[in-house]
Amino acid sequence: GTEASLEEIARAAGVGIGTLYRHFPTRRALLEAVLHDGLATLDARARELLGSGSPEEALLEWAHHLMAHATVYRGLAATLMSSLNDPASELHGSCERTSLGGSALLAAAQRAGAVRDDVTGTDLMRLVHAVAWIGEQCGDGTTERLLGIVMDGLRAQ
Repeated sequence: GTEASLEEIARAAGVGIGTLYRHFPTRRALLEAVLHDGLATLDARARELLGSGSPEEALLEWAHHLMAHATVYRGLAATLMSSLNDPASELHGSCERTSLGGSALLAAAQRAGAVRDDVTGTDLMRLVHAVAWIGEQCGDGTTERLLGIVMDGLRAQ
């Protein structure tokens, strides 16, 4: 998980803790390096989905991808959300780009009349990460069902 011992990480990588800290001065710098490709893939997927058929289906698919990414490591959903809210975090830029991709999909779904107008991109990020966090706490495999409930709640009446 995101709170794994940095000493254990260094040992598993076959380097000393000093080497780890020289390359990654903070835990979030290490996480940025580890998560970079996954977050870039989310951004690329958002751009692809913007040009697809149904804006509502595109948003739902992207939300599922985001949740899958946020559950890769224990504690990741909380770390990503706190990084999105912390401009000083090494993860902030990547989290903000991901949020912008989701916001663009949300706006398209809102323009199509599929999603409530009062939902913001920040709301979307918080809700998806909250579901990921709940799944992590409960461990009972209900995240997909809960995400479906949340996404149903975002639909325009």
